Amino acid sequence: MRLRNVRGSREAIAASEFTINVPEDYKGKWCEVFSNTNPIHIEIGMGKGRFITELALKNPDINYVGIEKYSSVLIRAIEKRRELDISNLVFIRMDAENIEDVFEKGEVDRIYLNFSDPWPKDRHAKRRLTSRQFFARYNDILKNDGQVEFKTDNRPLFDFSVEEIPEAGWNIVEITYDLHNSEMCEGNVMTEYEEKFSSMGNPIHKLIAKRNMEV
Repeated sequence: MRLRNVRGSREAIAASEFTINVPEDYKGKWCEVFSNTNPIHIEIGMGKGRFITELALKNPDINYVGIEKYSSVLIRAIEKRRELDISNLVFIRMDAENIEDVFEKGEVDRIYLNFSDPWPKDRHAKRRLTSRQFFARYNDILKNDGQVEFKTDNRPLFDFSVEEIPEAGWNIVEITYDLHNSEMCEGNVMTEYEEKFSSMGNPIHKLIAKRNMEV
């Protein structure tokens, strides 16, 4: 997907009070960012932020960190954030490959992956956010009972994930190939892409993964 460059977006993101510009400084100390010890949920590849913003509004006792590497979409989330009277949502502009530099072992309670880049070429498989390489990173930062939730309309990516996650030593504890017509849809918060693709008739796939504690 080609993203249009938004002039001045990087500078505006860096200047925003809702952006953590040197997140490595808060590794193991995210409670200081939020001034509480509430659970921390993160969304990797949050785009324009509709999903994580709605979660933050619905759940004031959970702290949310939105991670996005593209300034042109992150700036839109920041613009929305300015209009809200909440204190449990901040953003980071970064590549998720470096996530272990930002969160301490066991510091995160939940990870959301929504409509992630499929990286369709086989040689790029390790870049997919549901690859075993990324799950090794999640394994490091998540609490023992933490979980990863993944949604997509991309069936090849979903099939890859279903095969890859057990290889990473994790269990898929819930799964559906048609989210909007399943019990897993209860309490579902839609992303921008989810609304777009489902309106086109594309079924939305979702899974929830937890550690295989025997591994």
